[in-house]
Amino acid sequence: MVVKEVEPNLETFFVKRPVFTLAELAAWYASRRAVAARTVETILFYHAKRGRVVRVRRGLYAAVPPGSRTASLSVDPFLLAGKMTDDAVLAYHTALEFHGKAHTVTQQFLYLTKRAARPFTFRGQRFRGLSIPPALLAKKVEPFGVVTADRVGLDVRVTSMERTMVDVFDRPQLGGGWEEIWRSLESVEFFDLGVVIEYATLLGNATTVAKVGFFLEQHKDALMVEDQHLNRLRAHCPKKPHYLSRRDRQAGKLVSEWNLIVPPAVLEKRWQEIL
Repeated sequence: MVVKEVEPNLETFFVKRPVFTLAELAAWYASRRAVAARTVETILFYHAKRGRVVRVRRGLYAAVPPGSRTASLSVDPFLLAGKMTDDAVLAYHTALEFHGKAHTVTQQFLYLTKRAARPFTFRGQRFRGLSIPPALLAKKVEPFGVVTADRVGLDVRVTSMERTMVDVFDRPQLGGGWEEIWRSLESVEFFDLGVVIEYATLLGNATTVAKVGFFLEQHKDALMVEDQHLNRLRAHCPKKPHYLSRRDRQAGKLVSEWNLIVPPAVLEKRWQEIL
């Protein structure tokens, strides 16, 4: 098959979709005229050879702007993570970064998906698919706290700040550790506390509820936390002392209001001492 130079309409597609999937391009062609799937693949192969598109992985591509070189092309990692699967949702530390609230940036990008997804590296950036919390699947509320946000003109699904806050307490290793979590969340000026409490209780993890409550109590004035908010969380706290992190089980002080054993470094926010 002979493929002509980039058609004007296809050029518009590339401009509007700097990252796209084979399925999206096929749907775009189908909306204009009947084109076989194999024909679309041939078109992509042609333009990849000419340096107009870069194959990221099977079924996922990035458009190369005119005058740019494929070898030096910088591809937006949030767009890539958001299209790794058709149901991808940016989450945990990646959501903090997307919302501009992460204390530090990383080269790892996390997304939630129901699909089987192996870790994947593209130009030094690692993309990791994670399973959706089982409690959300069991209750059929997995979209809770998922919002659609604009990223250079394209829609990206990402967890809201309220859900992200609870998620990083639920799986702190995916939030970058306690110092990173504290410093990141302290940069947020407002949370919808009703949503935070609803989501924390939806997860059905008493330790996670206690962590959220402990953080909110520490920042009661800054986040306008009222006793009614804390009392709602306390009703779901552990009945016996739990470690702040079950993985590390670091020795610490028992915060009896939340039945949490909190390491001194977190309790006293010792990282502030080196500022």
